[in-house]
Amino acid sequence: MWKAVLPLRGGVRVNGSVGAGVLVPPQYAHTCATSTGFVAVFLDPWRLRADRSGPTWLDARGVRRLVEALGECGAADGFGPGALCCELAALAGPPAPVDPRVLHAVRGGPGALRLTEVAAEIGLSPTRLRALVRAEVGVPLGVLRRWRRLRTAVGALVDGGGVIADAAAAAGFSDQAHLTRTARTLVGRTPASLRPPRAGRGTEAVPPAAAG
Repeated sequence: MWKAVLPLRGGVRVNGSVGAGVLVPPQYAHTCATSTGFVAVFLDPWRLRADRSGPTWLDARGVRRLVEALGECGAADGFGPGALCCELAALAGPPAPVDPRVLHAVRGGPGALRLTEVAAEIGLSPTRLRALVRAEVGVPLGVLRRWRRLRTAVGALVDGGGVIADAAAAAGFSDQAHLTRTARTLVGRTPASLRPPRAGRGTEAVPPAAAG
């Protein structure tokens, strides 16, 4: 997934390079550190058209615009995915159209949880569906489906009072440990750390409504 790291002050370091802020592309191996509070937002891979070969660095003005966009939704959790995506498109370029079958496959389809069922709904074999998704967005379908479930769990954390076990059950994970392993694998964080940011506190967060 794309990761936008937005320090509230100072800068961010990714693999030895430093800037005011950064967009890290999907499937890019990296280490990331900031010296002050920050917000990091994860976005679906089809949301941006930026360079996928390495980080896209943001200047201080771009970071301010993105942080301000996060606060423009008027919601208590502080997320403004619509405004954020508009600002990201202005900075990195508008996203390319995505085959609707890809979005259907990632979401799982109404009532269909197994890949074979989703593929049948679309009219493709599971193998051809996986190949289509990889060609369209450059990320394996299995990873995207786990990402979708993780986002569902984070949304449940927000709406359900922060009980991780309940959020895991709501998203279809076998238990809290399964959710924790998935969060660490996909974003390198625990589920508790993926709650929305509060004013003045640095955190990483998955916007529940950031995907189309």
